[in-house]
Amino acid sequence: MKKRPEPQHSDALGTRERIVRTTSRLMQRQGYQGTGIKQIAREAQATLGSVYHFFPGGKQELGTVAVRHGDEEFADILEKMLAAEDDPATAVLVLTKVLGEGLEESDWLDGCPVTSTVVGTAVDSPGIQEAAAEAFAHWRSLVAKALLRAGFGERDAVELAYTVVSALEGAEMAAQVARSTEPLEVVGRHLARLITSYR
Repeated sequence: MKKRPEPQHSDALGTRERIVRTTSRLMQRQGYQGTGIKQIAREAQATLGSVYHFFPGGKQELGTVAVRHGDEEFADILEKMLAAEDDPATAVLVLTKVLGEGLEESDWLDGCPVTSTVVGTAVDSPGIQEAAAEAFAHWRSLVAKALLRAGFGERDAVELAYTVVSALEGAEMAAQVARSTEPLEVVGRHLARLITSYR
């Protein structure tokens, strides 16, 4: 995931938005289990009362909202990358480069906020699991639409979109573990080759 700016703590950013952004950032870096309500409140410069006022469902509700925030954040990057290139294969190559640069700039901390939040919580938190499933479906739909615009058949577009999103998720996690952009670079090249082979 491309590096996000640190949360802004200004009057222009409402308390609820600060809490959401802070939760998303912390769960992206620490996971759901490693992030507590007190830390969220402290880093969002909000009271515990404010957190529970906006999110009476507590941490599980915040986790769900954080996943939805991560969904929109990555979808925005994905849409821009796909729209900037006529060739989806080139777009995927550019995207893997951008993701790698973002990871490196964040000292390998800012991976996928959706995956980081949902791992280990899906069984106990169906709301988070559902939000994550919707996020992945959203991203696949964006890739599939770009492929359709480029002239791919519907079935090929849908199946390639599954492959692209799944491969990117795995490569991003591998890059974090290895502290290297190489997994993303390799996956980008192979995805580009795969997409081109369908023409």
